[in-house]
Amino acid sequence: MGVRGGMHGSAAVAAAAALAFVTSGPAVGAEQWRPRPGTLYISDIRLGDGVGWSAPPVQRGWGSRYNCLADWTWRPPEVNVWHRQFSTAETASAEQKVVVFATEAEAAAFADAARQNYADCPRRRNERPDMTATGYDHGVVNVEEGATLQGMHTVDTDAQERPDFNYLWGVGRDGDTVTLAEWSSYWGAPPVEAWKNILRTAVNKLY
Repeated sequence: MGVRGGMHGSAAVAAAAALAFVTSGPAVGAEQWRPRPGTLYISDIRLGDGVGWSAPPVQRGWGSRYNCLADWTWRPPEVNVWHRQFSTAETASAEQKVVVFATEAEAAAFADAARQNYADCPRRRNERPDMTATGYDHGVVNVEEGATLQGMHTVDTDAQERPDFNYLWGVGRDGDTVTLAEWSSYWGAPPVEAWKNILRTAVNKLY
C-alpha cells in the first residue's frame, strides 16, 4: 500500500469518512480487551550507532506521545490499544503503538487514514509562525499486509535551542491489527533504512 500525498479536498473528506467508520462502530467501544499482540523489545531498537535505549513495560492506552497525531481530529478506540515508549540518554526517542480492531476492514481504514494524516502534517506545521516543515515519503516495507515509512524535518527559527527536529513515522498492518512505529530526534540525519528494518520487525512480531 503506497503512501499518499498531502490531504486536500476530496482526499481529506475520504480520510475523515474512513476514520469515522473506524471509530464510531459499537464493536470498538463495547468489545472486551483481547490478548496483546507481540511488540518490540528494547533489543530490537538497533540503529547501528551504538546508542543504548531504555523503555518501561508495554502499557495499555495510546500514551502521551502523538507527534502529528495530536493535530488529527479523531476519536481513538478506548480498548485493545497498547503503547511502549523508548528513549536514549540524550537525543532520540521512539514509541510503538498497537491497536486491534474488530475487523480487517476497520484496521485497513485506520492505517490509510493514519498515513494521510502523517502526509498532511508538514502542511499543518507550516501554518505556524517561524516554522518550516518538509515531508518525506520513504517508501514501502514489504511485510504482511503492508507497511510504509514517512518522515518530516522541521526548523523552528524562534527556538533558542534545538531548532531542528527529524521524525520518522511507520504504519504497518497484519490482518485486524495496526502498529505505528515512531522515531524522533533533534540530532543527526534520520536512520531511514534502519527504521524500515525495525518497522518490519514490529509488524512481524504482532502475530
